[in-house]
Amino acid sequence: MKSKLNPTQKLVLSAIIMALYIAILFVSQAISFGAVQMRLATALYGLTYIFPFLVVPLSLANAIANSFGGLGLIDVVGGFCASFLATGSIYLIRKIKLSSWFIILPILLIPSLVVPIWLSALLKLPYVALVINLILGQIVPAILGAVLVRELTKRGYKD
Repeated sequence: MKSKLNPTQKLVLSAIIMALYIAILFVSQAISFGAVQMRLATALYGLTYIFPFLVVPLSLANAIANSFGGLGLIDVVGGFCASFLATGSIYLIRKIKLSSWFIILPILLIPSLVVPIWLSALLKLPYVALVINLILGQIVPAILGAVLVRELTKRGYKD
């Protein structure tokens, strides 16, 4: 993986990362759904800084994982969209050659600002309260995502 990946390698890596995202979310589901959530799996969004082809697979993984959450189709579709915005933003951070530390911002802010749009309606809770809870819950995954990318980059991993 330290050199250019061929299409088969990209497909396999995409499947592995999707499975890892879903598995992490599944084993941590007690803290991953609802008004207060810490989605450790969103740390994997940072991988799109190194491997931009993971934008769609990570978004699909989020949609699949949200199907376990019990909030229905709006959470599945909304989760896909929020993930796509976050991972797409991380790709743009790479494209404009910003430091990988900047990936903390989309991992922290996009899910925290977008997800409460439908959660507030579904859970009958105030939008601002949900934003605050989600921001607090995303701090750890955002930092983990940046550290993961820094460590992999130091070791020569790149697309």
